[in-house]
Amino acid sequence: MEFRIERGALADTVAWAARVLPTRSPVPVLGGLLLEAADGRLCVSGLDYEASARIEVDAGILRPGKVLVMGRRLLDVCRVLPEGAVECAVEGSRFTVTGSGAGFGLSVLPLDDYPSLPPLPAVLGAVDAEEFAEAVADVTVAAGRDDTLPTLTGIRLGLDGDRMTLAATDRYRFAVRTLRWKPAAAGVSADVVVSARRIGEIARSFGRAGAVSLALDSGSAGFELAGMRTTVRLLDGRLPRHDKLFAMADPVTAVIEREPLVEAVKRVSVVADGDSPLQFAFRDDSVLLQAGYEDDVAFQRLSARLAGPENFTVAFNPSYLMDALSSFDTPVVRFRMMGPGQRAMVTGHASREEATSPAVTEEGAVPPAHQHLLMSVKPLV
Repeated sequence: MEFRIERGALADTVAWAARVLPTRSPVPVLGGLLLEAADGRLCVSGLDYEASARIEVDAGILRPGKVLVMGRRLLDVCRVLPEGAVECAVEGSRFTVTGSGAGFGLSVLPLDDYPSLPPLPAVLGAVDAEEFAEAVADVTVAAGRDDTLPTLTGIRLGLDGDRMTLAATDRYRFAVRTLRWKPAAAGVSADVVVSARRIGEIARSFGRAGAVSLALDSGSAGFELAGMRTTVRLLDGRLPRHDKLFAMADPVTAVIEREPLVEAVKRVSVVADGDSPLQFAFRDDSVLLQAGYEDDVAFQRLSARLAGPENFTVAFNPSYLMDALSSFDTPVVRFRMMGPGQRAMVTGHASREEATSPAVTEEGAVPPAHQHLLMSVKPLV
């Protein structure tokens, strides 16, 4: 085996495939990357027990063949190689990498012990890469971090006709994002749970251009774009449905400019020890943000438009609130609140006028594509 390739192309290819390699594995070969060279193409692939990745790029193939080398070591080598053309070859029991006067020799792993990559499931359709990455990022912040509750560490991927729904919850918050996609056939439907960490890495790795092919079967999800192919094992169980949870009867509504609110939350939360609450006290077209107890306190007042009682007070976990606000990029956010210790819905809008328009507020209005539900906490005393 022998091939030539630019250092940048090799480094990017190896880095993309190495994302799925396990940090530690009792099976040494699973730490390896499989390099296959033939017909003017270099294919690099890796896998662990949960995911696989395969990527193809153009390369000058001098001798076809394949080799298995330690993936993270190869990635380290690629990062320090000088810029320019790189020559790679198998010489005896070593894989050599040379370029611009620098050279490395890496030991090879036994090919016979390396398992076959899982096949890509049946392709169900395609979704825009940029919109998919943004949607995944919007909901990932609400996914659980407790590995003892594995289903809650996932994202619900729901397909219904030409609509895709992504949702995540850790029991204290619930984020939902809907977007359009292009099913390959009529009547496509699915409801599965994919690791939030894995699907987040996948969405980011595809970049911002093109259409990502989505494939599903009973045990795995697959994604493919421009020579990059990856699979990930589905999580067992189902996330709770959000329909009834998101329904609110006669909530108190407040509309606030998002960027000033984000800055105020950052500022006032400085004195909030641990998860102590951040209080919102609505009065006379304004909201007073306050945190801290006794000696250390902080506050800031912002303009706000309240629809409901003249005075209304509620409080939130500051880190959960910041996660929610940061997942929006709109000028304005709208809060729909049921009261202290109850549900509060956050949505993003282009303007205060839009946030208070009948098309958004009246019963039966189409819900926004991005919704983030928080549980409020007991206000300060």
